Amino acid sequence: MGELVDRVDEQDQVLGVVDRAEAIRKGWLHRIATIVCRDEDGRFLVHRRPDGSSRFPGQYNWMLGGAADVGESYEEAAARELSEELGVHAAPRFVLKFLCAGVISPYWLGLHEVVITTPIRPSVEEVAWHDWLTETELESLVQQQEFVPDAREAFDWYRNLSRADRRPLS
Repeated sequence: MGELVDRVDEQDQVLGVVDRAEAIRKGWLHRIATIVCRDEDGRFLVHRRPDGSSRFPGQYNWMLGGAADVGESYEEAAARELSEELGVHAAPRFVLKFLCAGVISPYWLGLHEVVITTPIRPSVEEVAWHDWLTETELESLVQQQEFVPDAREAFDWYRNLSRADRRPLS
């Protein structure tokens, strides 16, 4: 068996433990934790996925993240993914959760935010290129065909939040 995840229902309640590949193949809901990284000037970290990635190779994304492990909260998964993918140890702030249609399969997406104040060490397995973009620059990039479609959906949800709800972290 490969990566194990909690299979959840339409209310995000755990139904059981399944193999993530099987959940994707059968369209079963599971949990994904993502992190939006901002710098002290409010710019967003954007990256391009490596060409050899199994999912969305060579495409741009404004979120980092991955599947929540069995029994792991969205917040715990976001902190773990932040450490694994950028070498940053922090507690991302939960922003929103929604049922994402998903290009590959549907899932619950928990979106978190963190302000990065230390140097990052991107994992070469996850990040081929990165830069910090203003919100205007990011809005333009999101519309490009080379942008991860699920990340585009998450950006729409994020952008629709009130400014007060997505205040920069201090």
